[in-house]
Amino acid sequence: MITLYSFPHSRSLRVSWTLEELGLEYQCQHVALDKGEGQTAEHLARHPDGKVPVLEDGELALFESAPICRYLAENYANGTLLPTDAASRAQVDQWLSFIVTELEQPLWNQAKHKFALPQDKRVPAILPICAWEFQRALSALERRYNGQENLVGNSFTLADVFLTHTLSWAISMKHRLPETLLAYRERHILRPAMARAIAREQAV
Repeated sequence: MITLYSFPHSRSLRVSWTLEELGLEYQCQHVALDKGEGQTAEHLARHPDGKVPVLEDGELALFESAPICRYLAENYANGTLLPTDAASRAQVDQWLSFIVTELEQPLWNQAKHKFALPQDKRVPAILPICAWEFQRALSALERRYNGQENLVGNSFTLADVFLTHTLSWAISMKHRLPETLLAYRERHILRPAMARAIAREQAV
């Protein structure tokens, strides 16, 4: 049995969405990060920094959303979510790297200095820089996105899971998105697997 350790409105939603797209059976174990459960010895044995997501599949335990989703797609997708040809797979990996390191990074810095860090560690002066960094990465994305259905080829892939989730995060943090990317997000956020994933993560 696959077990996902998750917390609502976190990166674990990418994993539950991937699991739902693949139609896999799994247990969703809520880790109450807001109540300190991430820092218990039990959870620190799963994730060295006490975060989510963590996935257990038999003897294998993985943390970090990108390698978890990549593992699931490679082992269970049968050609969906991750293309079978090497060139297209490389393009998916390219976008995963860009989304996590360039597009998401300033959003996470913004979140840390707004609410995630202890009060005495927050630096409000960094927030305008985070907004500038995000808009810079968004402009780079726009230069390569021309309104197509999906980021890579003609099929929904992991790149679309990660970009849709990250754009949703940006909206929740009051960033303005161009109309083409708003439309892209709206198409994918309505996928039935996404709705199932949200329901599973919120069923505590």
